[in-house]
Amino acid sequence: MSPRSVMTILKKDFALGPRSTVFLWALVLPLAITLVLQVAFGTLFQPKPRLGIVDEGGSRIAREVRAMEGIRVTAFSGAEALRAAVEANDVDAGIVLPRGFDAAVASGERPRLTFWISGQSYAVNRIVLAVTTIDLLRGLEGKEPPVEVRLAGVGEAGLPMSVRLVPVIVFYALVMAGLFVPGSSLVEEKETGTLKALLVTPARVADVLVAKWLLGVVLASVMSIVTLVLNRALGPNWPEVLVVVAAAAMLSSVLGVVIGAFAPDSQTMFGIVKGSGILLFAPVAFYVFPDWPQWIARLFPLYWIIDPIWRVAVLGGHLPEIVSELAVAAGITAALGVLAGVLGRRMRIQAAAR
Repeated sequence: MSPRSVMTILKKDFALGPRSTVFLWALVLPLAITLVLQVAFGTLFQPKPRLGIVDEGGSRIAREVRAMEGIRVTAFSGAEALRAAVEANDVDAGIVLPRGFDAAVASGERPRLTFWISGQSYAVNRIVLAVTTIDLLRGLEGKEPPVEVRLAGVGEAGLPMSVRLVPVIVFYALVMAGLFVPGSSLVEEKETGTLKALLVTPARVADVLVAKWLLGVVLASVMSIVTLVLNRALGPNWPEVLVVVAAAAMLSSVLGVVIGAFAPDSQTMFGIVKGSGILLFAPVAFYVFPDWPQWIARLFPLYWIIDPIWRVAVLGGHLPEIVSELAVAAGITAALGVLAGVLGRRMRIQAAAR
């Protein structure tokens, strides 16, 4: 293998890449998915704290909290409806203000107030709503908090859906940039006859395969990092995130090279990817639905690169915790690299025969 030939081919691919529809889709699609999903689930633009209120007696607290610009208030007809909304995470928290509540506080009584919070609400929203409620209650009498506030969690605690969707978005960045770009670029070389022309030069098949692999590694790494940044999932341990992203890009890219080396044309390549789509996508579904048996996800190859990204970037873990996953990913990458070499020799023979 000649490093000079590899770099020459790689520079050519980056220079001509923007002319390719697949190349442009690899840049645009992860960003578009991020925009759609994060606007839909509310983390790209940080949502206001959502408070549900049942006001049975025209409480002053209800009036004052509605006047606050930083809180979104929704009125409910009864406690059961409010509780259901909190459980469904339609609101971050909910309080019930019974008839005569303000008068009881003003007279020096200490009525009990139950403050419901959603298990999936953001911690910062819980704090804002709890502190705001306590301050408003304190203002009714102008002394120490006149009521006993009890925080009661409603519903199963867990990560918001927007966070659980991060592996899905990163998956598309890895597949589009790491799999489709090198694979389609290699197939295009065959279809246009430029592969045969390349092999007439000092460049060898190994140089072509490595250049395509590096093309996918660079693009997949960049787009995955951009996706994590947009989803605020890069975290403080970003050097470790870079390591797992690079490992993921290496695996997805060598898979793209294998498919590109095997497929004789674009139609066959896209057919292979479509046919194996469920096998590729399956691991990320287990992060969207955490109640599913997680051991099943381990049966799919891309699990071994998606799970390290999830644990390090999203959950804040560290590399020593995912050594076994990275080792499996490295083993799969090496095995696919050997397969790519075998297919590359076959590809060279086919190119020479044309």
